[in-house]
Amino acid sequence: MINWLYYPRSKKPTAIALAVVGTFEASARNIDSSHHELESNAVLRAVAPALVRAGFKVETGKTSDAKISVPVLFGANGKVEKSFDADAYHEETGFVVEVEAGRGVVNNQFLKDLFQACMMFGVRELAIAVRNTYRKSNDFDRVTRFFDTLYASNRMTLPLEGVLILGY
Repeated sequence: MINWLYYPRSKKPTAIALAVVGTFEASARNIDSSHHELESNAVLRAVAPALVRAGFKVETGKTSDAKISVPVLFGANGKVEKSFDADAYHEETGFVVEVEAGRGVVNNQFLKDLFQACMMFGVRELAIAVRNTYRKSNDFDRVTRFFDTLYASNRMTLPLEGVLILGY
């Protein structure tokens, strides 16, 4: 089962966010963490064809030409000086997708994903996919509680228009 929440919760999810939800729902049977213990790359491979059909560039491997680099800083003559890698990127809408597995919550990888998306040039929305269940932890609930607190406290304003949290 795919769970999801879109932030801020007072805003309707965008069409591209709903398309991302659809890509995970279409693969739910093959990636459901209550039945499978897949690594993040295996989950990304499962949803990649649908993401590509939705207009995303998707990471296909670990070599530099297979990665999706999104610029962060520009230098002399407009040359990219710093970039961060994304699992999937829809340049037209500025939507980044990050897929995490076991370390998504345990090692706070979802926070690194948030930070990097906030720094990426032209990125307006972020999706972070985490397992619904990992060992005895409900990772989806833990991540959404964090974002509920972040948005409710109103002490920090993100430069993103929306954040989609998916539990698979």
